[in-house]
Amino acid sequence: MNRPTHQPMVWMLVAALALAVLPFLLGANAIDKLTTLFIFMLLASTWGLLAGQAGLVSVGQQAFFGLGAYFALRLVDGGWTAYPALFAGAIGAAVVAWGLSFFVLRLKEGEFAIATWVVAEVIRILVMLDPMVQGETGTSLIALNAVEPELRRNYGFWMALGSLVFMLAMTAWLLRSAVGTATRALGEDDEAAASLGVRVTPTRRWVYVLASLGAALAGVAWLASAITFLPRTNFGVQWSVLMLFMALVGGLRSQWGPLVGALLLFVLQESLGHLGAWYLAGLGALAMVFAIWLPRGLAGLWDDWRARQSSATATAPPAPTAVSSSASLNTLSRSSTP
Repeated sequence: MNRPTHQPMVWMLVAALALAVLPFLLGANAIDKLTTLFIFMLLASTWGLLAGQAGLVSVGQQAFFGLGAYFALRLVDGGWTAYPALFAGAIGAAVVAWGLSFFVLRLKEGEFAIATWVVAEVIRILVMLDPMVQGETGTSLIALNAVEPELRRNYGFWMALGSLVFMLAMTAWLLRSAVGTATRALGEDDEAAASLGVRVTPTRRWVYVLASLGAALAGVAWLASAITFLPRTNFGVQWSVLMLFMALVGGLRSQWGPLVGALLLFVLQESLGHLGAWYLAGLGALAMVFAIWLPRGLAGLWDDWRARQSSATATAPPAPTAVSSSASLNTLSRSSTP
């Protein structure tokens, strides 16, 4: 009976293992692009969990994207090895998210969204005051220069892929648990969920911290690939804008929809990114189209198409039953007998 429940997880692990061997088969450019795609998918899935499932529309998740990388830099400066410091930095950002949740989760809807953006800006300014960061100049994770470039590229790929698989597995587990049931209820109507006994704030805290951990993992994977750390980039609000676009276009209420949105964004960026301002305007126009006319995203279109196919199959007239040749001959002979 448990087989259907665990089957998607098994397929995900098989796909992850297949993808893990790609650095031995593809060139450097392809690996760099796939690493970027995995980071986009990681950000999209975590924001979809936060806004689509729990109804927490945050425009400040870039705080954890940058904070994980900053903590990693601080740990390396304190004597840690680079890669353990990257993972520890992500965990440190999740701890900060847990502390912040006691304040920001008291706010509702628009107030929550504005507060998360303000918190992200405050964190960025505080990080820029650190002499190690050198303000707008930024710094680099110099320790990674000691790693051979091809191996460093492969490590960054595996880090992004592993973080994505980990977060997808955690999200699937969370949504299948009692917390996930409560989370979906909160996404529909938090007051109604509270009246039914759902513990609103603790449930949202679980989701907020998990989504922040995902953003931090994406941030350290980005640092592992780019090496450089620039506060304006790592704490830029563009990360939250991209998360919103990917989740909105893919489908907020779907578990796989944001991944499709991330793939679409990646394709658009690779094919139209050279257009500069026109590319950004096109993304904005596409987001408006989905927000107004297709609020359920590509996942909603897929669900509607499957529903139409199922309805057409159910209402189709049954195929005529074939009459056996012997029965036909018997009937013919009886009818021809005087």
